[in-house]
Amino acid sequence: MNRTRPLSLMQGARMRARLVSIGLMGVFACLALKAAYMAMQPYQPSNGISSAFEAPQLRADIVDRNGLLLATSVTAFSVFADPRAIGDAGLIVRELATVLPQLDQDRLSKALANKTRAFVWIERGLTPRQKQAVFDLGLEGIGFRQEARRAYPRGALAGHVLGYAGDDGQGLSGIEYALDERLSQADLPLQLTLDANVQFSLEAELAAAIGEYEARAGAGLVLDAHQGEVLGMASWPPLDPHRATQMSPDNPALLNRASHAIYELGSVYKPLTIAAALDAGAIQPTERFSVNEPLMVLGRTIRNDHPIASRASAFEIIADSSNIGTVKVAWRLGPRRYMSFLESLGLTARPDIELAGAAAPMRPDTLNELTLATVSYGHGIAVSPLSFAAAFSSLANDGEYLPPSLIKSTEPRSPSQRVMAAPTARLVLQMLRRAVAEGTGRRADVPGYRVAGKTGTAEKPVAGGYSQTDNICSFAAIFPADSPQYVTLIVLDTPKAGAGRGRAAGWNAAPTVGRLIERIAPILDVAPVFSTRDGQPGARAVSYQGGTDL
Repeated sequence: MNRTRPLSLMQGARMRARLVSIGLMGVFACLALKAAYMAMQPYQPSNGISSAFEAPQLRADIVDRNGLLLATSVTAFSVFADPRAIGDAGLIVRELATVLPQLDQDRLSKALANKTRAFVWIERGLTPRQKQAVFDLGLEGIGFRQEARRAYPRGALAGHVLGYAGDDGQGLSGIEYALDERLSQADLPLQLTLDANVQFSLEAELAAAIGEYEARAGAGLVLDAHQGEVLGMASWPPLDPHRATQMSPDNPALLNRASHAIYELGSVYKPLTIAAALDAGAIQPTERFSVNEPLMVLGRTIRNDHPIASRASAFEIIADSSNIGTVKVAWRLGPRRYMSFLESLGLTARPDIELAGAAAPMRPDTLNELTLATVSYGHGIAVSPLSFAAAFSSLANDGEYLPPSLIKSTEPRSPSQRVMAAPTARLVLQMLRRAVAEGTGRRADVPGYRVAGKTGTAEKPVAGGYSQTDNICSFAAIFPADSPQYVTLIVLDTPKAGAGRGRAAGWNAAPTVGRLIERIAPILDVAPVFSTRDGQPGARAVSYQGGTDL
């Protein structure tokens, strides 16, 4: 019999027992150390409420071209509850309402009475004083969360451009939405091309025009034609970003009419039609057209809005805003070349700008004799004010088109596109100056700043045709005409006639632009030039850099 085998088995069993004992002793030692560590920590009651929230995420600031703060992130507090840790939900809600009177008590009482829920928001975005008031109530089942909320120090200034962010910090509209990722992930401020002082002046003059002329709505733009930069963009009714999330989706203040609405703008198109024909050699500057006999085109009558001379040159067609003359010029050019010209100006596609959802134009699928005629003077084609202002800027930029931009960048922009010869642009600019000095735009003239521009009065489309009483009135301007750089556009929706004035753009949009230019020219450091006669400079005033102090 082999006695060594049982002995080896007994020794192995003892070794395994020792190893198990050592392992258990290690586990108990770890548990004892953990218990000792926890015993040393201060007691923090939780009332069963989770506090596992991520640290608030701060979005980058938004500033204007001069570094003025337009949007920033601030610390706020939100209060929540765990219905499972609450006794009488009605009592809790009534107590909360004593310091938060805006609460919807019925809704909150039902939510807190549901014991299957572990989390219910009570109110978000509390001020430190409100938070302390809730804390002092000493209510059971209540907790607080520190959050980052978006704040707009200038209130409604540039509200449609900036847009707004939701309670959780996500961009919902405007730049906040279009550049949400950039604002969420970068620390450096996002610099816009806007000039806050120009923006303030634009919004103020637009609002004044809405009130004076009893218009339903309106839009306005100021562009630097040489850079393609938007210095001001306004829409009325105004938008306060702080209140936007509480507005109903159909609230008219939510629509940015400068970039997200389209209009048939009327006769402001006429300078573009003349420019296209001149540049193509279809007409000569001194050539005269018979403009006093109405035109019959496919059963529709085209006539001038007011009597003018029997024969008119391109200068007089622009100055006196002749529909008949513009149509004859467009027919000389032809539909193919005219459509190509509109495409080169960005008027047949959605504007290329840093705002999501900018409006695409509406235009005829094809240009026949009638549609070519109506489009030539701004009917039958609808574009956003932004798109038109960018196209009009080519006349102030020696015939080169730049897509509009809202973001200031140190990187070189994409090269401009030449859409007409420089002499053509300068010649049409002279026509626009004459339209202000002698024609339909006289009320836009500002002594010293040599405004060049064009009125546009378009009947509003209605079911079955066009309204006989309601107009879209616009005025597009370039200043200073002798050294063109800036473009302004004002659009008024359905302004009313008043004592001593009509509904046409010369009575409302034109004087609004004049007041705007008078206000922003010093801000833009444009020196007035006073003349002894038109075209001959006289004394030059000293300009100043300033304006409304924001």
